[in-house]
Amino acid sequence: MKPLINTDEHSKKLLYKELTGEIIESACKVHNTLGCGLLEKVYENSLAWELELKKREVFSQKRI
Repeated sequence: MKPLINTDEHSKKLLYKELTGEIIESACKVHNTLGCGLLEKVYENSLAWELELKKREVFSQKRI
């Protein structure tokens, strides 16, 4: 069965590969730790915390 996303092909197009990798890694860690079924805000706060641990500046729900 062919994977839905060819990561090699997509990663060549990423402008910020390192940052994107950190975000995806953190999101996976949050999901694996908390599981599913919680409110969105719980995941949002947990993802922000994970990224802050990696010394990334995080803004949640910023008005545009």
